[in-house]
Amino acid sequence: MHALPLLVGVSARIYYPGSHGPLPGVFTKTLHYLEQSVAHWVLSGHAMAVMIPAVTRDSIVQRSDLDLDDYAQALDGLVLQGGNDVAPAFYGEQPLAPEWAGDAVRDRYEIELIRAFIDAGKPVFGVCRGFQLLNVMHGGTLWQDIATQRPGSHAHRELGRYERHFHEVAIEPGTRLAALYPGLSRTRANSIHHQGIKDLAPGFVVEARCAEDGIVEAFRRTTPGAYVAGVQWHPEFHDPKDPQTLDDTPMLQDFLQACRAARRA
Repeated sequence: MHALPLLVGVSARIYYPGSHGPLPGVFTKTLHYLEQSVAHWVLSGHAMAVMIPAVTRDSIVQRSDLDLDDYAQALDGLVLQGGNDVAPAFYGEQPLAPEWAGDAVRDRYEIELIRAFIDAGKPVFGVCRGFQLLNVMHGGTLWQDIATQRPGSHAHRELGRYERHFHEVAIEPGTRLAALYPGLSRTRANSIHHQGIKDLAPGFVVEARCAEDGIVEAFRRTTPGAYVAGVQWHPEFHDPKDPQTLDDTPMLQDFLQACRAARRA
């Protein structure tokens, strides 16, 4: 008899009515959605992707009706999708510009979700925004805008190119990430962000940096407890036919191995 496949929860991205202009039909409602590429990345590891809905101001149910602990008990791990900026209020700052105010509704939902999975001993992996939120909720801070606050830094986002914008990444020796890629000290990854880690959260170790300016690109929590790791780039956008960019399969398998261990425990 075959073992049941892993069930990996994925935090919802949120579309708010009017955020992209007046659109008819379903676009008058708040949408929670899972990007196909993220689902396919999880599926490529022979696991099942399950989106976990949020509770927003206009929801029919209230926060008291949604027990995220039940999701954490039922699922084997959690992946945090990319998306809007993290609200500076969560790391003790005011927005330097109105467009960098972030998404506090999603922040609260995901922080509660992350805590539920960590408390249940389930692995958590953050992608881009999810990577930044993991740092913030554990006591770290962010650059609200790299180009503004770190003049002369490498361009981490190029409008119009999106996932086709890349830069070199240096893997820190002696880390778990280095062990997953033996003999690989430098690689290439996509770069689609304007915010980045300023102060690393206590209990975390840097596993990779941008080779050009040292901005943190990957980390892992080293304190005892559930597996917590993340990357600034989008592993789900990797083109398997491109040998020049990092193959994220070992990273995914490492996360899923931790999910299997959590299931057995």
